[in-house]
Amino acid sequence: MFIYLNGEVVSREQAVISPFDHGFLYGMGVFETFRVYNGHPFLMDDHLDRLNRSLKALMINRQFSRSEAVEMLEELSEANEWKHSYIRFNVSAGNGEIGLQTAAYEQPNVIVFQKPLPPPGGLLEKTGQWLTIKRNSPEMNERLKSHHYLNNIAGKRETGMDGSVEGIFLNQAGAVAEGVVSNIFWVKGNTLYTPAIETGILNGITRKYVIRVAKEKGMAIEEGIFFPQEVEEAEEVFFTNSIQEITAVKQIGRRLFPGSTGKWANELFSRYASDREVLWSSGH
Repeated sequence: MFIYLNGEVVSREQAVISPFDHGFLYGMGVFETFRVYNGHPFLMDDHLDRLNRSLKALMINRQFSRSEAVEMLEELSEANEWKHSYIRFNVSAGNGEIGLQTAAYEQPNVIVFQKPLPPPGGLLEKTGQWLTIKRNSPEMNERLKSHHYLNNIAGKRETGMDGSVEGIFLNQAGAVAEGVVSNIFWVKGNTLYTPAIETGILNGITRKYVIRVAKEKGMAIEEGIFFPQEVEEAEEVFFTNSIQEITAVKQIGRRLFPGSTGKWANELFSRYASDREVLWSSGH
């Protein structure tokens, strides 16, 4: 496996950074994960926009254009010889002294990881599990996709190693928040429900895409404060993220759902499948 590190494509054994990197010492770093489908990085413009905004929020002086990111991915994909892959686009603060830094970071470490994926398939299913551990509050005004991942790890440990189970966080007030690695949606009638950003969730790229497509298909959208009973009374439930796409839910606790036979999950997934090799952003 080859990795992109600060302008070079190197083997994983050669990829090293200093222990003085504040991404390691203090969690000062952000990342984006997305898929490359047959060479096309789906919704990459949206991912770069969020990455760039997050870097500004952390005072890490680095921004990325589509052309620069595409060049990185092309070099990496050529070295690894993968057309379908998982990408983790990671930017950490870079080196600093021991102690908390208030000045901007001027020399961040840019690392792009790639893992092979099989060609995309059909709509997948998962089981949901309500977590007892609560979703932590965002470290800043909005949740960043940052190196602060202990809460997610704790949630994953609660569900165990079974990849077919997705833990669902409630926030400190007991409202439905998000999955360990996903956003959650549910359907009642012609309305699509999902927790509001104010619950402390990450505003997922696939989340925004699904909301836009659902509106185009005539669904009403309700973003708000909801509780587990409202999810369990739904007709359909599904998770979204940029790697697992749209994943239908077949069960939460004792409550059964249509899973991969659900009408809306299939309609939205069909649109997703038609877009994934062409779209650069959810806006166009």
